[in-house]
Amino acid sequence: MGQAEALFVTELPRFSLVLETENLANTNITDFCNSLNSLTNQDVFHTHIPKVLLIDSGDISLEKLKQIQEKCPWIIVHQVPVNTNYYKAKMIGAALVTGEIVVYCDSDCIYEKTWLRNLITPFVMDRNIQVVAGETTVRGRGPYGTAMALTYIFPQYSGQKSLTKTSQYFLNNVAFRRDFLLQYPIPIELPLYRGNCVIHAQNIRSDGYSIWRQPLARATHAPPNGLSHFFQRFLLIGRDYYWQEKLLAQGKSQGNYQESISGFQGKLQVFFDRGGKMLSYNLLHLIYLPFAIPIAMTAVFLIFVGYISARFRRVFEKS
Repeated sequence: MGQAEALFVTELPRFSLVLETENLANTNITDFCNSLNSLTNQDVFHTHIPKVLLIDSGDISLEKLKQIQEKCPWIIVHQVPVNTNYYKAKMIGAALVTGEIVVYCDSDCIYEKTWLRNLITPFVMDRNIQVVAGETTVRGRGPYGTAMALTYIFPQYSGQKSLTKTSQYFLNNVAFRRDFLLQYPIPIELPLYRGNCVIHAQNIRSDGYSIWRQPLARATHAPPNGLSHFFQRFLLIGRDYYWQEKLLAQGKSQGNYQESISGFQGKLQVFFDRGGKMLSYNLLHLIYLPFAIPIAMTAVFLIFVGYISARFRRVFEKS
């Protein structure tokens, strides 16, 4: 399936977008407005006005919600209880929308103009495709941006141009056939802050389905916002790594487990791969690197502390 061929597809499937306000607890309204603007500017909006469902768990004021709806009348707000977590909000959205394709985006991401078209076109090209994942990387400038490019969750863009099979997806940049997602829902009740999609990806792959990566559906994600969020987020990344290992080892997808979490050698390989791509995209990172290393080392240390803390807590609970 060539990308050149895909670009000529004009009859897009019916699709609905789902985003949430839960991420706004750790970001700001300016980032949210930038995210909405990037959705408004999608090239498919000129010919297709999709249903866009915003799942609000009380993270922004009613006044601000009203302003958002005035600015973006195509957004439908659905209120959920304040304690609704990220993954539950996403699945509520899938149950409420009616489009054939459910597209997930986040309130702290900015999407390229052709992101949406590139993400949903593959569903027209092949009826057997059930999941298409875009590529998300972290944005940021200066030494902090360089440190986050090295250590935060999201890798650098692959630089590829065509669809390829992949082992995972990010829920801020992915599309599902709605019927498929409702049949194979994202697990909600897991001891994870983020990472349920890792378990979900391994589950559906173990059931014989493929996840397709569309490298031309690109987005950028905000880095941790402020010192408190930085410490909290990297500690939680370490905690999630521990629980992902446990859950994957217990599941029938254990055979695929090494593809996502492959020990120290695998993490080191990821680090060097990120560094190489980062420098190839922007040589300014080389200037910032000496100042970014202490920040990156702090992030790695926090991940280690989060991992070890989760492990000892698990041992303590068993004893």
